[in-house]
Amino acid sequence: MSRRIQLPAVLRDEPQYRLLFGSQVLSVLGDRVTMVALPFAVLAIGGGVAEVALVSAAQFLPFVVLALPAGVWADRWDRKRILVASDAVRLVSQVVAASLLLTDTAHVAHLVVLAAAYGAADAFFAPAFSGLLPTTVRPTNIQPANALRGLSYSVGSIVGPVVAGVLIAFAGGPGGALLFDAATFAVSIVLLLPMRAVVVDVIVSAEDPVATTDHFWTSLREGWGEVRSRSWVLAFLGGFAAYHVIVLPAIFVIGPVLMEQELDGARSWALITALFGTGCVLGDLLFLRWRPAYALRVAAVLLVGASCQAAFIGSGLGAWGIGGLELLAGVCVTGAFTLWETSLGEHIPAAALSRVSSYDYLTSAGMIPLGNVLAGVVSAAFGLQATLVGMTVLGVAAALCVVAVPAVWGLGRGGAAPGIPG
Repeated sequence: MSRRIQLPAVLRDEPQYRLLFGSQVLSVLGDRVTMVALPFAVLAIGGGVAEVALVSAAQFLPFVVLALPAGVWADRWDRKRILVASDAVRLVSQVVAASLLLTDTAHVAHLVVLAAAYGAADAFFAPAFSGLLPTTVRPTNIQPANALRGLSYSVGSIVGPVVAGVLIAFAGGPGGALLFDAATFAVSIVLLLPMRAVVVDVIVSAEDPVATTDHFWTSLREGWGEVRSRSWVLAFLGGFAAYHVIVLPAIFVIGPVLMEQELDGARSWALITALFGTGCVLGDLLFLRWRPAYALRVAAVLLVGASCQAAFIGSGLGAWGIGGLELLAGVCVTGAFTLWETSLGEHIPAAALSRVSSYDYLTSAGMIPLGNVLAGVVSAAFGLQATLVGMTVLGVAAALCVVAVPAVWGLGRGGAAPGIPG
């Protein structure tokens, strides 16, 4: 007799989160499709490497500029409405871009402007989502809710490029792929709109009296005060900044070049990245069930493992050997981020969570371009292997500094029963 597949408890028992998660899954899938389609859209209209970089920068820079203000506004306004507005803006930008591409009237300047609009909307979405998620579940379900969110990213990173390839090949090229992304935002809005009463009431009751005044700079300063008053938050912000500046360029910059020089290029890199994605999925499934009594302590230890990726890439073990190590790294990476987000949700007041999360986004995603530039400069001067050694030493040292912070090691669970499966 066949067994019925059961949904995770957090999806069965939390109807508001079920709507939020459904919208998140679709948005992530669409985002991953766009990540593949957009560079090919630029190339399809006659652009080159410089134009691809320009469009990419246009999508990213608004996020850097707006991350902190968006965190303040997400604590002042109805977060659900911010998500809906963000999805609406991105829907329109993708429809316009797709229409221009499908009618052969697109120019690079069009894509730059539309990418900037997309990035600006994304900057508002991220902190609002982080602030809203803990209000849609009971405290004991914050960790599995974050684990499922991480799982959506992991699966999306595997499935999205495949969907993008199929759409580009058989559904009108990059324009068809962007139109698919627009459709995911439309469905996301449909799922978000019914989120009423419970979520909205929680948000209104938890509003920060300072954040709901007209004093924007006071609200921003109060948000920094929430960060500064917690050494464990400062430690992890520093640790994640180091990870994104020092370690991740081994994946974004050096890894593909090394595979081209030492193995068989794209095929080896595809295998390694697929195994990393598999590790992320396994890690997300693990933290759906396991709730360590000291979540942040485990996150810090996992950050040490994640910071070994430069050594993994440069290990010379061949594609399968490196991929096996990267599978373990995937477990470490997704576990560290899931338990960090869970700790924020359990210990930061709901009224300030979006502002604190905005610092998280700024010190993580905001550091990636700097790290990529530095990796390129350093590897050109000292060579790939020497750069990977330096990345490993500095990255692991920074992660160990996070482990050594007493508040990180001693922070227990807040609002969730520790050590029990869920």
